[in-house]
Amino acid sequence: MAWRGYVIKWAKTEFIRSHNTTPRSSRLGHYNQQRCGFRREAKRPDTKKGNVTQETNASEVATPGPPPPLPPPPPPPRVPRPTLFTPLMFTVGFTGCSFGAAAILQYETLKSRVQTARDGEEGEKLMQGSQDMAYWHQWWNQLSGFQRQLILLMSTVDDFWSGLTEGQRTVAGIIAVNAAVLCCWRIPSMQRSMIKYFTSNPASKTRCLPMVLSSFSHYSIIHMVANMYVLWTFSSGIVSLLGKEQFLAVYMSAGVISTMVSYMCKTATGRLYPSLGASGAVMAVLAAVCAKVPEAKLGIIFLPMVTITAGNVLKALVAVDAAGLLMGWRLFDHAAHLGGALFGVWYVAYGHKLIWRKREPLVKLWHDMRSPSSRGSRPGGGPGDSGPGSQ
Repeated sequence: MAWRGYVIKWAKTEFIRSHNTTPRSSRLGHYNQQRCGFRREAKRPDTKKGNVTQETNASEVATPGPPPPLPPPPPPPRVPRPTLFTPLMFTVGFTGCSFGAAAILQYETLKSRVQTARDGEEGEKLMQGSQDMAYWHQWWNQLSGFQRQLILLMSTVDDFWSGLTEGQRTVAGIIAVNAAVLCCWRIPSMQRSMIKYFTSNPASKTRCLPMVLSSFSHYSIIHMVANMYVLWTFSSGIVSLLGKEQFLAVYMSAGVISTMVSYMCKTATGRLYPSLGASGAVMAVLAAVCAKVPEAKLGIIFLPMVTITAGNVLKALVAVDAAGLLMGWRLFDHAAHLGGALFGVWYVAYGHKLIWRKREPLVKLWHDMRSPSSRGSRPGGGPGDSGPGSQ
């Protein structure tokens, strides 16, 4: 029994010793693999030579080297520069159509005024022949109070409208269109359409139609008020200088031409961002007046006591926009401003002679189309007269 107990005790002792020794070595090996990148484990004197070699090899395998260099990031995709041939052809065609429509509109306006004058003379003759004013008193007395107030209000509006100059009445229509477009910007459901058609961007798929519509588009109320104030200030002078129809042609053409200049500068510099506003067209009007009357005195809105000649104002504006274009300022579309100003100066100096004074063939063609009975008519006989040998 004592031998048996000694054997059992020895076996338990050896089992506990072997159990404590084996996991420790495995745990030390695992810890060494995890920490080998930071410090090297000290040698133990009771380890065998073979185990030391094996642990050293495992340490060398587990020690990480320098990380491999990361591959360079792929270059960004090159955006092809948009071609401007289609917008250029649209600019030329729209400018020609604008002046052609203005010439026809002037012809129709003069014709309507002549007809109105004739009708007015006939009406005055009829009113002078009829002395029965009791009928009109009776008609006025039959109206209700609301109807009388409405008629008086309409009469007041008509008097106010008649008191405006022709240029102010024309600009009032332009301001109404700009105000309507500004209200459309505040409708959430129309945001996508407004960005597509009422902002000009050479990188957009729709490039031609926004060249016209963006000239009537403002997102900021301050931007619209500033542009329309300048246009209202110079409206009387420019319309008295060019006439209502010619002014509209210059204004519309200047908006498209200034946008085309902006397209060219954006494509050349690679800064493809959208623009909107009537600044290009307004700059053309301002430049035309300043170039035609450079000695005129202009005042500053907040400093009315300070006056500057129109020629100096034009030079200062052109210098600021040229500096902004060269230095890459993004506050305004300086290229569109320069394009509009240069077009206004060119039209007053040369364009009026080259374009507007050569409208007679178009007007004559339109006159022949409107009154075909006048074609073939000659003195001494109608268009259906025939010679002596006719049957």
